[in-house]
Amino acid sequence: MSASNITSTHPAAFLLVGIPGLEHLHVWISIPFFFAYTLALLGNCTLLFIIWADAALHEPMYLFLAMLAAIDLVLSSTALPKMLAIFWFRDQEINFYACLVQMFFLHSFSIMESAVLLAMAFDRYVAICKPLHYTTVLTRSLIIKIGMAAVARALTLMTPLPFLLRHFHYCRGPVIAHCYCEHMAVVRLACGDTRFNNIYGIAVAMFIVVLDLLFVMLSYIFILQAVLQLASQEARYKAFGTCVSHIGAILSTYTPVVVSSVMHRVAHCAAPHVHILLAIFYLLFPPMVNPIIYGVKTKQIHDYVLSLFQRKKV
Repeated sequence: MSASNITSTHPAAFLLVGIPGLEHLHVWISIPFFFAYTLALLGNCTLLFIIWADAALHEPMYLFLAMLAAIDLVLSSTALPKMLAIFWFRDQEINFYACLVQMFFLHSFSIMESAVLLAMAFDRYVAICKPLHYTTVLTRSLIIKIGMAAVARALTLMTPLPFLLRHFHYCRGPVIAHCYCEHMAVVRLACGDTRFNNIYGIAVAMFIVVLDLLFVMLSYIFILQAVLQLASQEARYKAFGTCVSHIGAILSTYTPVVVSSVMHRVAHCAAPHVHILLAIFYLLFPPMVNPIIYGVKTKQIHDYVLSLFQRKKV
């Protein structure tokens, strides 16, 4: 046995089971996941292209949307290719460090997504409650600072986890009962005192979800007050109509999180595959539906797509 194997406290690789209890259905389950991932790639790449190509869309709302699309691309592409490899080719092995990198990217970009949704709520607040100051408040430099702050927050919160996991001794085997490297799924394989990881993981999740959702809700309380003070019903409808896409994005992102959290605490007897399917749904559903929501509900994007088709016909 080599010296490196003697001193190593972690396995060279983990084995990802996929969806425990549904291994015999992996090929069939992969079909909707593949189509959803394809839609996510096409939709978010199309959004990024449209926002880049149309100078009229180089406004704060669309720049935040471009950030959201880029994050959704990374989130879905970090997990889905490996997941499909498990389902199609039974390629279950993942290098230990690759597993930590996948976990880091998944959790970091989830935190970034939450921050961008909060920034988009702030954008709608300024646009509706302070319309005369919109261009002076949401300058290009402020948007860049918000983007950098979103990245910095995610990196600060998630950087400790891979280093902590690297120093655990994994005596419970290399098999992860999941289809991607989720933090708690890896922690369950470790021996020793993992209480800090458990508490830290829950604290970060609660901090992000509760804090960001609280500020989003406050933004919409102020928005609703401003909308109700408008004189005509048409003006109220038009003002609040600009928020519909953002509300849809919030619901598509946070609903799976809340449902999964409730299921973990209420449905203790639920089969493991139920929780894992919910986790996959959370990763795949927002990247798939967000481009559709914004493409249908945002007039400028909708008009640009129609103009592209009309040019092809001509």
